[in-house]
Amino acid sequence: MSSTAGVNATTDKGPVKGKETRSRWFRKLYSQRYLQVMALLGIVWMIIFNYIPMYWISIAFKDFNLGQKISEAPWAGLANFKEFFHDDNLGYVIKNTLGMSILKLIIGFPLPIIFAILLNEVRSSLFKRSIQTISYLPHFLSWVILGGILATWLADVGIINKMLMALGWIDQPITYLAEPKYFWTIIIASDIWKELGWSAIIYLAAISSISPELYEAATIDGAGRFQKIFNITLPSIKGTISILFILAVSGILNSNFDQILVLRNQLNDSASNVIDIYVYQVGISQSRFSYSTAVGLIKSVIALFLLLGSNWVTKKLNNTSLF
Repeated sequence: MSSTAGVNATTDKGPVKGKETRSRWFRKLYSQRYLQVMALLGIVWMIIFNYIPMYWISIAFKDFNLGQKISEAPWAGLANFKEFFHDDNLGYVIKNTLGMSILKLIIGFPLPIIFAILLNEVRSSLFKRSIQTISYLPHFLSWVILGGILATWLADVGIINKMLMALGWIDQPITYLAEPKYFWTIIIASDIWKELGWSAIIYLAAISSISPELYEAATIDGAGRFQKIFNITLPSIKGTISILFILAVSGILNSNFDQILVLRNQLNDSASNVIDIYVYQVGISQSRFSYSTAVGLIKSVIALFLLLGSNWVTKKLNNTSLF
């Protein structure tokens, strides 16, 4: 009798414990209902705009025209991919894409980190807020507006030429956007100008989470500002730096389409024709949707390998990774 009662008591605890766990889970879910709704909206958006369109990737392997259904389009196999790799313009398109993207990564990636650290060292809160506001304000302006501003500044009668001639650095005006040799510099400098302050916000948030006691202990030990930066600040935010570096490397083939489209012209085509512009001209403008999808799929596959590679490298170097 006693053994039977013990078995019944043991078996009865299972459903009761399961009900209690579910009850706690539902209470926690209800207490976070507003956050859950916000997260659910993001998931729905991602499904609609990222996962459902994957069905149309199949047109990369077909000869698709706008007036027919995808199921009716004849299969073309790898013809669209072969055409891209045998295109005469492929060489300088890849050179421009990788050239600008790698320079942006080398120059533009560390600058927000340096800017955030320097801004964190400012003691005046009013001055810090003013600089931060001024620095991230260009982020909220579209490239259509900023492109018009830059085109005006860089014209032969623009403010840049007037300043350089007044300083005696040049003898005659230079039409910068008509010279291919200046285009990469303009793209990189304008991208940094637009995104420096905004990119620094993430690093400032990471720096603000560092315990002040670490800095106080370093001060007692006689550490200076640079010693605190290299021994406390940078090691504490290395996880954030690693994650953003992985994302930056994986998107190295994604040129800023809006920026380049606004600033390019026929005179600087040899330096401004990147993959995104090439796809727009050849694929979208000429209604070659299968071809443009094939090029986009190639970019996505390369981005996946870059993501996995950079994730593996950062995991080996400092044990930080996305997955």
